[in-house]
Amino acid sequence: MSRRRRTGAAPRTARARTAGLVTAALLGSLLAGCTGGGGGSDDDGGSGRPSRSPDESARPPGPVLAVKIDNVAPARPQAGLDTADVVYAEQVEGGLSRLMAVYASRWPESVGPVRSARESDLELLRQFHDPTLAFSGAQHKLLPLIDKAPLRAATPESEPDAFYRATGRSAPHDLFLHPRELMGSAPGTDALTNGFRFGAAPSGGTPESARTVRFPAARFTFTWSGDRERWLVSTDGRPTVTPEGDRVAPATVVVQYVSVHDSTFHDYLGSATPYTETVGAGRAQVLRDGRSYEGHWKRDTATQGTKFTTPEGAPLNFAKGQVWVVLAQKP
Repeated sequence: MSRRRRTGAAPRTARARTAGLVTAALLGSLLAGCTGGGGGSDDDGGSGRPSRSPDESARPPGPVLAVKIDNVAPARPQAGLDTADVVYAEQVEGGLSRLMAVYASRWPESVGPVRSARESDLELLRQFHDPTLAFSGAQHKLLPLIDKAPLRAATPESEPDAFYRATGRSAPHDLFLHPRELMGSAPGTDALTNGFRFGAAPSGGTPESARTVRFPAARFTFTWSGDRERWLVSTDGRPTVTPEGDRVAPATVVVQYVSVHDSTFHDYLGSATPYTETVGAGRAQVLRDGRSYEGHWKRDTATQGTKFTTPEGAPLNFAKGQVWVVLAQKP
């Protein structure tokens, strides 16, 4: 199951890569007005892009790295969660949860435990250009869909030097990734083409000290810390921490209400694999600065990012820093 880059295509030569960079640079100069993602300053017009020098503007951003991360009790504490730009929480078999951490600003030393991919991941990742998806494997019937997806699939079989088994952990919760062994330099926040906007908070909002989001067999609680100006994450009633004991604490939490239904895939026990629809529109709640804001999300096609707006239709800006998106079943 070797997938060095997009499966089914031969690796590009140095000449082809150079030509691709030149073409992308020319296109980038024509598309300078597009909205990006990531954590820019609050005076950047709400795009979330940091200011760049002319030389930086000429360089096209590289791919983001997305890693599927285990989220059951034996997998904790997880490595690398605090470094991610965006963390998506999704439902998997049995009503449990799994995470997808997306990196662009910088690579952590280690990420994991790494677990298997799901069909929903392919739709979610279409918003990024040629992303790398690191995962431990997938159901054999799903592998042809991963082969055809516009992404680089990285597994322990295809990238053995980048993955390792951690001591003191039992399988399958012991597989970790060294991103620097897999990726080039971090592309920066311009590669986060997920439609997020960063800037001043909208008017109004409701004071919120804590919010719990429940899956059938998992739950997330986000507790506001005024001292840190961040939301402290707990999973299934326990603090979510790094291996060093540091609390994972995003600046913004998005509860995105979506349709979650059975897919055509099943796990080895016969349980249906949930499919989470991230293309469409619906209600959202955005937690930032100790307040909750009602909002609306919209993603017209898989190749577009998600727009979050207030009930009046104005952009709903996020606070600068890490974002957690909990993909919750709509009522």
